[in-house]
Amino acid sequence: MKLRGAIRGASVMKKSEKFGGFNKTLYLCSAFVKPTLQINVMTDIISHDAVVKAIDNECVHVTIIQSSACSGCAAKKMCSSAEAKEKDVDVFTPQASSYQVGQKVVLEGRLTDGRRAAIIAYGLPLLLMLPVLFVAIRLTGSEPLGALCALITVALYYVVIYLFFRKRLQQSFSFRIKH
Repeated sequence: MKLRGAIRGASVMKKSEKFGGFNKTLYLCSAFVKPTLQINVMTDIISHDAVVKAIDNECVHVTIIQSSACSGCAAKKMCSSAEAKEKDVDVFTPQASSYQVGQKVVLEGRLTDGRRAAIIAYGLPLLLMLPVLFVAIRLTGSEPLGALCALITVALYYVVIYLFFRKRLQQSFSFRIKH
């Protein structure tokens, strides 16, 4: 039995099966939804659809709505995998006054910035934590004390990043609004 969905091009398939004495009904959905994330591999650019939420001096506060392919499906109320997440992003630009609240915009960022951010956020702390862990265990002979030293090292790393490098990282890892 095939049911037509509320979205053009979407179809919901209802399939009933007998499983261990119980009737099991599955709703399978296929929808053609425009993606909100686009990656252009040739130019190393990531694009997100966004909406302007607020404007301050030279800062535009926008919201990116990341949705899974199922979020536009007619059967999403019956499905547990439908999800949509909103992410707030601050875009620093001298042309902030030219945008309006509620305006739809396209944000662009570089793919290499994402990789570099992942290295700074996860790779470097790991490279600091592991040697400290092994050296502390070797010196003290205590695994809990070694783990505590490693965790303190990671906490200090993030404190140093926040206090001394936050502004520079904020400027180097930024989205821009495509005109």
